[in-house]
Order: sequence, then structure tokens, then C-alpha cells
Amino acid sequence: MILEKIKIYLQNVHKNNSIINTILETQSFFDVIFIQEPSWFSIKSIPSFTNCEDNELVGVSNHPNWTVFSKPFLWDSNSPRVITYINICIFSLCFSLCNDIFHHRDILCVSFFNHGSIFFLINIYSDSSQLALKYLKDTEANLSNVLIMTEDFNIRDSLWDPNFLHHSSHSNTLFEIADSLQIELSKPIKFSPTRFADNTRDSNSVLDLVFLHSNSQEFDNHHIHSDWRLTSDYVPISVNISIVEEYVQTKKQFLIKNSKEESHFIEEVISSLKNTHTHPILCIDILETTVQMIANNIENIW
Repeated sequence: MILEKIKIYLQNVHKNNSIINTILETQSFFDVIFIQEPSWFSIKSIPSFTNCEDNELVGVSNHPNWTVFSKPFLWDSNSPRVITYINICIFSLCFSLCNDIFHHRDILCVSFFNHGSIFFLINIYSDSSQLALKYLKDTEANLSNVLIMTEDFNIRDSLWDPNFLHHSSHSNTLFEIADSLQIELSKPIKFSPTRFADNTRDSNSVLDLVFLHSNSQEFDNHHIHSDWRLTSDYVPISVNISIVEEYVQTKKQFLIKNSKEESHFIEEVISSLKNTHTHPILCIDILETTVQMIANNIENIW
């Protein structure tokens, strides 16, 4: 399966599961759904050998047309505040949760294979203390082909909200992180607040941001859907990202585990090693030459 365009929907639901259920039921034409601040609830009791009162299975809303990705639920205050749903129609693209890259409850990085390359989708919720932002600043992530980094950053700034007159120092950190991932802030087709105040004292604000590659066809072209927000105070955002060969900055070859191609490659490498003539290794120079020769042979096979 080759995907030419990936359609992404994102919204902070502010712990309202009925909104998630409505999204999963009605937005099936999207490929990916990013959710922030979901509500975790008890699904059922599971018999336990160690607990006479059984253990509670806790989860989030599910739907047969979607596969959910999330960090494990924790009973304390460190439960995940971001989840991602993948449409089962595109699940053959080998979607995977990248806990080895970002290990934080408010950052969810998902990878998938397409056009012979690996791509990354990053879903973020950064609270008023900017814990996720601080984690990203201190974490070295050598990623290429990040298609999108998005959602609720809880930063008000005149750079993206003309109704707000001040600049936040957190914005500098956010742009440093974006630069390291080779992505830039995208502007919507039509300006709109992304969070509507629930009282007359506070003003509406722009807290939800979208970062894309500047050479993406959808850069400065995502949509803020003020009329889709249902009962949430947050507005949903949608973006369609084209995935074309010219977009791939670092094309990575890969072999599917246990495939015929993998078996053939291993056989070729073993054969090459057996046929490699190695002189008696008497000094470091001969060792380096031999290692380089073996590396070149394997590269030619690849």
C-alpha cells in the first residue's frame, strides 16, 4: 500500500468522552486523529491473584474502525494526556509507537512506512508549566521526515494571535525544537481562535499550533473548524499532508522482518563474508583496510 496523502484531524476534548465518540463515528474519512486531554475510565474488573477486590481495566474510547495508540495508563497524576487513533484502512503501513524516542506522557510519536521511507507524526499536549516543552528541549531526537508536530502548546503569543500583544519566552524554546526537527509553524487558511473562553472575563485564544515542513504543499493551508467544536471549548483542526518522493529528505531503505528479501540479504552477506580474502592482520592499518573492504561489500549488496 502506498499513501499519497495523509488526512489528519486534531482536537483537545477537555476530558469529554462523548466528543471522542462522536469524532470516531463521524470522521472516518480522516486517516489519523490526534486527541489531547482524553478522559480515562474503568472498562471492567479483571480477576487478580494478588487483589481480592480484582483489578480495574482502565482505557479510553474505542471504535472498530480505529486503532488507538497511547502510553500506559497510570493511577497517579501522571496518566497520558495525548492519544492517537489510526484508521484501520491504512494500518498496513506498519504504524508503530516510538517510546524509545520520546518517553513522556504528554508526547506521542508514531511512525509509519511509506514510499520506502519512515515518517513521524508527533502529538503534543504541553500544560501551563510547559513540562512537555522542557522535556523536548532536553531530549536529543535525530529525526528526519517529521510530517507534523502539533496541538495544544498552551502558549499565548502575538506571533500567531493578532489579538494578543505580548511575546512569550516559551515561544523561543518551541521554535528551537521545531528547527531541530526541520519543521516550521504553519498558518491557517483563515484565522480563528482555537480555544473559546467559557466566561465573559477571559478572551478567546490561539493555543493549538501546527508545525509542518516548509516545502509541504499544505504549509500555511490547514483549516481551523470553528463550526465543528460541538460542546468543546477547543476547536478542531484538520490538515491534509501530501507524501511525495520529492518531499522525502532522507530516504531510508528497510527490510521487513522475516520477509524473503531479508532472508536473501542475509544469505548474500554471509556469502560475501566467506569469500572475503583477509590477510594476516598485523597492524591497525591492515585491520582498518579489511573492515572497510567488508563494509563496502555489504553496501554493494544493500
